Amino acid sequence: MNNNGFGFNPNNDDDDEDRRNNQNPFSIFGFGNGGGFTGSGSGPGDGGFGDILNQVGQMLSGIGSSFANQEPGSPVNYNIAERTAERSIGNVPPIKESDRAAMEEAVQLVELWLDDSTILPTSGSRVEAWNALDWLHKTLPTWKRMVTPVAKRMNESQLDNVPEEARDMLNAAASMMQQMSSMQVGVELGRDLGELATQALSGSDFGVPVAPAGTIAILPAHMAKMTKDLPVPPQDAMVYLCALEAARQRLFKHVPWLVERLIASVEEYAAGLEMDSSHVEEALREINLEGDMNQLQDMMAQLQDIDFSPRISSRNASATSRLETLLALIEGWVEYVVTEALSKRIPSTVAMNQAWRRRRATGGSAEHAFSKVVGIEFATPKVSEALELWRRVTVAVGAERRDKIWDHPDFLPVAADLDNSAEFIDGLLAESDSFDPIAEIDALEKMLAAEADKKKAEDAGSGAGEPGAGEPGAGESGSGAGETTSGESGSGADEPSDKASGDEPKDKGGEDGKGGEEQA
Repeated sequence: MNNNGFGFNPNNDDDDEDRRNNQNPFSIFGFGNGGGFTGSGSGPGDGGFGDILNQVGQMLSGIGSSFANQEPGSPVNYNIAERTAERSIGNVPPIKESDRAAMEEAVQLVELWLDDSTILPTSGSRVEAWNALDWLHKTLPTWKRMVTPVAKRMNESQLDNVPEEARDMLNAAASMMQQMSSMQVGVELGRDLGELATQALSGSDFGVPVAPAGTIAILPAHMAKMTKDLPVPPQDAMVYLCALEAARQRLFKHVPWLVERLIASVEEYAAGLEMDSSHVEEALREINLEGDMNQLQDMMAQLQDIDFSPRISSRNASATSRLETLLALIEGWVEYVVTEALSKRIPSTVAMNQAWRRRRATGGSAEHAFSKVVGIEFATPKVSEALELWRRVTVAVGAERRDKIWDHPDFLPVAADLDNSAEFIDGLLAESDSFDPIAEIDALEKMLAAEADKKKAEDAGSGAGEPGAGEPGAGESGSGAGETTSGESGSGADEPSDKASGDEPKDKGGEDGKGGEEQA
């Protein structure tokens, strides 16, 4: 991952390679110092055969411990992932009490200012100052919800590509293979989370709601590193970052469907994952092992230029588009309301906005986090376009009507609206000033229910027959099926209509109800 990705780190990628090369390849299992298999009491490289056996025993013990701590059936060994990430992060300094106090004061201040730019009330979230390890441990549960369905479907897709004749052999070792695969994925996930943890600035950085619900979290040490080269006072940077996080939490708290819709989009994408290895099979079929050596060497040289990794796609490609658009709308709204709240109060707001946009452009954005950690690739969310859309909506219909758009997912702009917002805004302007989207939904549901009840009643009425259409009754009553009265008079059901039409009154029937027969 690009070192400049999430925190304006000026170091180049060579540092990443050096760090990885110096890592103990066995450290993920919690033992040894890597090269040399050094034992206790021995210096590097001078251990005897007994020390080597001791280290091998520790290695096998570590692997067994990793298997034992693995969640049954999980496609990812999250225990290894967490330990790998912790080792990648290393030692972190404790949070200074002064930083914690400054953050709490900044949040209190920006909450008052945000009230002027949005009708969404304060989230009432607790304020926490985090370091990289805090970020890792407290966001991991949400990352699990997004990583697990993708990793599970990837494993299933790999098995789908196994030839039928080889499946019986693989089934015999399926349990061990699943455990080894989950360990490998856990190691890779741990490295990515560890790197992301050292770059993140807040609990819901990049607009991805991975922090625990009801938490406004800032990483002061990372913020100081990010802003040290900016022409912005540190206290202004703290206020700006707190405002961004407070605005996000207002959105996540008062739009209850928002977080679940993001995760549902990930799950939908994962459900449609497919792996295509046909290009590899086609390349291998072209190899002619019976040809001359020169031709064979040319073919082998061509194979070196082929990417043998399977091509991964999803049948549910619309899920990534929805995810991309939703993240853009979140971050665009957040940046707009924060700018409205701070620009007249904090002179450096413009400079912070520019720095924030540069950070997104150099990799500090949601698509990089999803690509590295979750394994979903999509285009960079159009945050600038979304910000402009929210600005135009505010000018056209005001902040109150703008924020009511979040009341239901069906009211949100779609991807096409980010490029051309005119039609979306025209639709808002065409609505009455008293428009209440939730009331409109309730009214629609009531109308549909009333129509269903009416149709049900009509179906029941048609089954009972037309009035007066029945045969005359037997016995003294002599009443027909459509009679309104019964008794010895045996009056027919059509009597009232006869009188109303002015016809001569019919014979009202005798004792045996003949009047009913005449009418029938």
